[in-house]
Amino acid sequence: MSRQISLAFEKAKKANRPALLTYTVAGDNTKKRSLEILNSISKSIDICELGFPHNTPIGDGGEIQTSSYRAIKNGITMNDIFQIVKKFKKGKHSKPIILMGYYNMILQYGENKFLNKCKKTGVNGLIVVDLPWPENKVFAKKCKKKSISFVQLLSPTTSKIRLKKIVKDSHEMIYYISMLSTTGGRLKVSPKKILKNYFNIKKINPKKNCVIGFGITEETISKLKSADGLVVGSAICKEITRSLNNRQNPVTNVSRLVAKLKKKIL
Repeated sequence: MSRQISLAFEKAKKANRPALLTYTVAGDNTKKRSLEILNSISKSIDICELGFPHNTPIGDGGEIQTSSYRAIKNGITMNDIFQIVKKFKKGKHSKPIILMGYYNMILQYGENKFLNKCKKTGVNGLIVVDLPWPENKVFAKKCKKKSISFVQLLSPTTSKIRLKKIVKDSHEMIYYISMLSTTGGRLKVSPKKILKNYFNIKKINPKKNCVIGFGITEETISKLKSADGLVVGSAICKEITRSLNNRQNPVTNVSRLVAKLKKKIL
């Protein structure tokens, strides 16, 4: 199993802060710009999540859908996404990278071909939104054989019995979805309640790294900083859209936003 993801969490813990994870859509708004954004923000963050754009997403809210639309409109392909990853991993400030997306795209590409390409280009982990446990057990084992971490998803409605089984089967990182919503929604649950649920998960196996995603913004991030890691996605996609609409450079503006987010958790 690749240790890069675990090492990123260890480094953050030594600095007495949560790991900062960012999500951007591959190819938004161009392949070149997408890579520039990754290279620029990687100085401030611990782990990069890179989404493959999808025209019928399940969990993505409006901001991420808009980012996906721009990337699809520009003709982004799965091979382009792997090129972005390959170039990013060769960069000066390269960080662990987790590809996030939907199983039908992997299936269409070919499972084995996809995993071989992940291994070859330096992908460290995978989040497959529509492949839940236990349906993902076979695929997760395939990932492990390639030293790719398969990230299991948990939600507030996951039963205690199911929680224990998923945590037991999980690899280096677990992703806790903070609320029943699509991405980018306003935080409907108090940070206190989110952390209560979160620490119930942590009690199952304190050694497993668990991150919180959904509803994490500049306003909410500091209230959740006792978690192992926090994922910011929609706020970044929103900033890219705002920058493009105002004819500003999204690379500069997103870097500025991410630096502010980092300060909030120090």
